[in-house]
Formats: sequence, structure tokens, C-alpha cells
Amino acid sequence: MIDGAFVFDSVAHAFNFDKKNAFGTGGEMFINHLYGFHAALTPEGQTVLPAEEFMRQWSIEEIDRMVYEESDTDMLIAMPLPLTDLFRDGLSPWEDCAELARLRPDRTVFWGSVNPLEGRAALDLMERQVGEFNARAFKFYNVRYDYGEPFPWRMDDPRIAFPVFEKAQELGVNLIGVHKGVPLGPQPIEATQTWDMDGAAVNFPDINFVIYHVGLPFLDEVCWQLIRHPNLYADLAATINFIVRAPRQFAETLGKLLFWCGEDKIIYGSEAPIFHPQWALKAFSEFEIPQDLCEGYGYPQLTDQAKRKILGENLVRLHGMDLEQTKAKLAK
Repeated sequence: MIDGAFVFDSVAHAFNFDKKNAFGTGGEMFINHLYGFHAALTPEGQTVLPAEEFMRQWSIEEIDRMVYEESDTDMLIAMPLPLTDLFRDGLSPWEDCAELARLRPDRTVFWGSVNPLEGRAALDLMERQVGEFNARAFKFYNVRYDYGEPFPWRMDDPRIAFPVFEKAQELGVNLIGVHKGVPLGPQPIEATQTWDMDGAAVNFPDINFVIYHVGLPFLDEVCWQLIRHPNLYADLAATINFIVRAPRQFAETLGKLLFWCGEDKIIYGSEAPIFHPQWALKAFSEFEIPQDLCEGYGYPQLTDQAKRKILGENLVRLHGMDLEQTKAKLAK
């Protein structure tokens, strides 16, 4: 915990950044952009890895140690990437993420991930990830490629998206995340927009959808969606890492979210190992929204209660867990 707040990190990936893992220039661009985030947003005084040390296959033991032994994190989501059209193993193989969860089964939660464009094969893999590996939720990526050309799908597509949502419900899963905004590599930016979230939220009101990266740069659109749909949530993964390098930018992002949707709909994520979790956690625990932004835009101040909800309590609730029981279990 940090300052008494229960920390439930919504995303760490078992990355394989080895350039041999990439299919052509598209995959290499993707990796280079992630390294650019690492180098640009890691603050002074923290370790910025040389490219050759970053662009390698990270072991699950390294990630586990970084999150639990080197930061104040209490629980973690091990998050796969299904980008098998850009990387030989998808970039963060689901099997490795399941293994990461097995290292600390009481603390690390496995989320599954499939490519809905694969139809029946995707549904079968969902069954396996839940039945054999205890996937508690799923994460999807709308931008795919076919022989180097973008082949996106939408979250409101009855033929592609709805079958996987229905399968999730059949498997007892009511929590789904989606990568939005943050276009990487050759991804066409329009395919990362959030226009399709309305249709997903309306047609599946019993599923809670988490918009990762708060949809940046489409934050205003996301805020208007969050206030209209009770089952939409925003995740600060990759956004919280502006907190030290660009604190005012982060304050405006967080202030808008607090103003429009409130503290119950915002979730913390570290994006380890792109960023070491501890420096952002420490900065967030001490963070305040500048008073001129509160006075000029009506942003609520970031209270201790809001920090506790964002850092872990909201995600605990979305997983259907009781906070006090969870704390007691982990304290044993």
C-alpha cells in the first residue's frame, strides 16, 4: 500500500521487445514508439534504459519483482497483447501472462485476450483462458493488420464484437477492457477513436467496459461518453506517467475526468515494465490539482478519498471483490 491506499495496478505486460519478434517495419515502429514513451516520460533521477536494454524479452520474474518488491503495489493485472499480426508471439503472450499470475495467485489476476476476427477460434480460446487459466476479464485491440494493411474492427460491430461479448457473458465474465487512443506504429489514428463505445455500452449494459489510456488524444469525447453510460470507465495507464514530466498536462486530464465522470470511474495502471511503477505512485500520492485550474475550470480537487478509489478500490469493485476481505486475505 502507499499512504494507506490499496494499490491494484490494472496493467503490466510480459513484453517481448526483441526486434526478431517483430514482423517487418510495422512491428519495429510499434516497439520504437513504446521506447520513446519510456525515454521521454521517465523523470530525472529515475533509470532510463538504453534502447538495447529495453528492446529485449522481459522475464515474468523481472516484472513480478518490479511490481511487488520495488513498488507499493498490492495487486496486479497480467495483461496479454494479441498483436499476432505485428509480432510472432503477440508482443505480450497470453501464456506468459497466465504464468505471471501463477507466481502470486492471490495477488496477480490474469486477463485474457483474443483476436475477434478469428471467429470460432477466438471463442474457443476465450473458453480455454477462462476454464484452464482463470481469466477474470478480457482486453481487446481494435486495430489489426492483414499483409501489412490496417484491418480494424469496431466495438459496436454485431458480427465481430458482439459474439465475443456474448461469449464473455456466457463464461461469467462481465469486465472488458479496450485499447483506445495512443496510436502506435502504423496504426491509423481514426481506428483508435472511441465512437464505437456507445454501441458496445448500450447493447451490453451488464458488461463494464474500461477505456484504456483514457482514449488520449480523444479525452473530451471520452468524458462525454463516461457521463452518459454507467458501464464505461477510464483507465489512466500511460496517462499517469505524464505526472512528473508534464504535471500541468496531467492535472488537466485528471481534472476533466473528475469534473465529468467523478472519482468512481477512474482506474490506475502502471504499464510496467515500460515505466517503473513506484515513481508515478509516489508522485500521485502527493499530487494536487493546481488551484487556478480548480478555480478557472471548476475541477474538483484530488482528495485522499479520490486517490484511494483510483489507486485500487474501483478496480477491486469491478472484479466483484470486497475490499476489506481482500486486504485481510493478503495480510495473512
